[in-house]
Amino acid sequence: MSNSQTPLTYPTTKKSNQVDNYHGTVVVDPYRALEDPDSEETKAWVDAQNQITFTYLNQIPAREKIKQRLTKLWDHEKYGIPFKKGENYFYFKNDGLQNQSVLYILPILDAEPRVLLDPNQLSADGTVALLGIEISENGQLLAYSLSTCGSDWQEWKVRDIQTGEDLQDHLKWVKFSGASWTNDHQGFFYSRYDEPNEKTKLEDVNYYHKLYYHKLGTSQSEDILIYHRPDEKEWGFSGTVTEDGKYLIISVWLGTDYRNLAFYKDLTNPNAEVVELINQFEADYSFIDHDDGVFYFRTDLNAPRGRVIAIDTQNQASENWLEIIPQAPETLESVGILNNQFVADYLQDAHSQIKIFDLTGNFIREVELPELASARGFGGKRYDTETFYSFTSFIRPDTIYRYYMKTGKSEIFRQPKIDFNPNDYETKQVFYQSKDGTQVPMFITHKEGIELDGNNLIYLYGYGGFNISLTPNFSVSLLVWLEMGGVYAVPNLRGGGEYGEEWHQAGMKEKKQNVFDDFIAAAEWLIANNYTQPKKLAIGGGSNGGLLVGACMTQRPDLFAAALPAVGVMDMLRFHQFTIGWAWIAEYGSSENAEEFKTLYAYSPLHNLQMGTAYPSTLITTADHDDRVVPAHSFKFAAALQECHVGNAPVLIRIETKAGHGAGKPTAKIIEEAADKWAFLVRVLGVEF
Repeated sequence: MSNSQTPLTYPTTKKSNQVDNYHGTVVVDPYRALEDPDSEETKAWVDAQNQITFTYLNQIPAREKIKQRLTKLWDHEKYGIPFKKGENYFYFKNDGLQNQSVLYILPILDAEPRVLLDPNQLSADGTVALLGIEISENGQLLAYSLSTCGSDWQEWKVRDIQTGEDLQDHLKWVKFSGASWTNDHQGFFYSRYDEPNEKTKLEDVNYYHKLYYHKLGTSQSEDILIYHRPDEKEWGFSGTVTEDGKYLIISVWLGTDYRNLAFYKDLTNPNAEVVELINQFEADYSFIDHDDGVFYFRTDLNAPRGRVIAIDTQNQASENWLEIIPQAPETLESVGILNNQFVADYLQDAHSQIKIFDLTGNFIREVELPELASARGFGGKRYDTETFYSFTSFIRPDTIYRYYMKTGKSEIFRQPKIDFNPNDYETKQVFYQSKDGTQVPMFITHKEGIELDGNNLIYLYGYGGFNISLTPNFSVSLLVWLEMGGVYAVPNLRGGGEYGEEWHQAGMKEKKQNVFDDFIAAAEWLIANNYTQPKKLAIGGGSNGGLLVGACMTQRPDLFAAALPAVGVMDMLRFHQFTIGWAWIAEYGSSENAEEFKTLYAYSPLHNLQMGTAYPSTLITTADHDDRVVPAHSFKFAAALQECHVGNAPVLIRIETKAGHGAGKPTAKIIEEAADKWAFLVRVLGVEF
């Protein structure tokens, strides 16, 4: 039987003499052919790699036991946060092991719910997922989007809520867009790209986003083009109708740049032009609501941790902007209006804090929450006096609360029952010093009373990019790791949004190495404080977190026993040439820029593998339909890693079929992948299970 002490024989990967010249630096790219996922050569390579990987995984005795435990834990009711439209309430629920959650409707909260849309009926294997929904203001029409096999491409349809029947409306070639109904419920705004080449739609770059209005009962070819910029191929558009229906707010985004523009169109005047309210990419502007043309925004302009401002559209020069809620020591994530009050969602050291203010910015109260947890929700209409939110931590599943705005009282609305006692476990937050002296927070979760004897199994998970914050979050998969005696550690690396835009920018572009230094320092802190030792330390992360794992395992192969990079960005010189990859230039820089090339080349995981190095046991995961981070990243990295690696530690790639970047992945596939991941670590770390 193959194991971590017996070297594996990997498939031979055909090499070419491909060479590129970047600003005078010659870079070889021998596995370029793997960028074509549809070639017979690549398909044969995928089959050969999967055969080795699944043979290895299936021979791990603990795998079936892990899968059974995962399945048992997963089999509990999971409720989404209820919301109201028209006279009805809506919510998502998963009975336990359903591949996709089901959308329900009910007239009052204690009524018998009715199924409105069950995505599980759309495909036998659960690979058609419901990605987006938008219900008309009168609560009679549902616009919903579907994704097949995890693709970012969506198709939008419309359902009559009363009859449950779909109308004839069918919109295609939609990506990175929601839908927003007009208040007369006659149609909605959405954004799309032009129809792509059918054969290469999963790899081709996406440019020239366009904002349209679709009128119910008409074909997509008749949709009205509201706004586009043929002179700005990289601009994207999101159109949202204000609650009172008077304005269309157009947020203009440029890739993943945190800065955006804000335009608007007066919907009460059929001849109104689009007004460019904010036309410089200088800060983030998130529209909240308006009072008679005075627009409220959450922005980080001159406030990297966020504040609320008011802009009078009749007097819109920036010197006339009014600050309503000033920047606080905490990071202001988002703001809504309920009970005619601002509900502000803050992060305090990466856990939730909810504050309520009146419309002039006076503080009213803080919503009482336990510490070290995440609260999400607080949606609703402007004058609603009740709302719902979910509360979760690393060891407590999402509990739904009903919150009364007038009294400040919370009560449990739905609480899942799960075969796991959270009181047997604990989460603490520590602060450690990174390479340059920066203090970085880290959550550590484990069984109560573990011994700090240097022998604990650690799964160190990180992200560190795109202004995304890692807050306490419940995962069924994680419970199995904790039950095995494992420790779960999550550092809040620079590049994330935990401490606002300055924290984000400290991990971008030429400062990206800070992110890797923060992660490496987290591992070193865990070792220095007797939690673990290198031979019991595994690292993981997905997407930008896959890049993190790839960079750290190539920079410090001695520090980790195992690495689990998922759907990672591994080729930092060519990422911008596929699908939406160009959009990440704002975060990473581009190899087409001579200075930025030097930074990228210095840490690009694919280009920093060294021949004859013993790398950690590695299980790379990707999917054949990932059109966000194309699988070529993982394919090329796996081929190069297998060529360079010496020693007996397995370096494998697991390639999921009929799946994408992760959104909408069916429960069955999630459980299979989680079982494989933990079984791999059981094997290579020598876990008793």
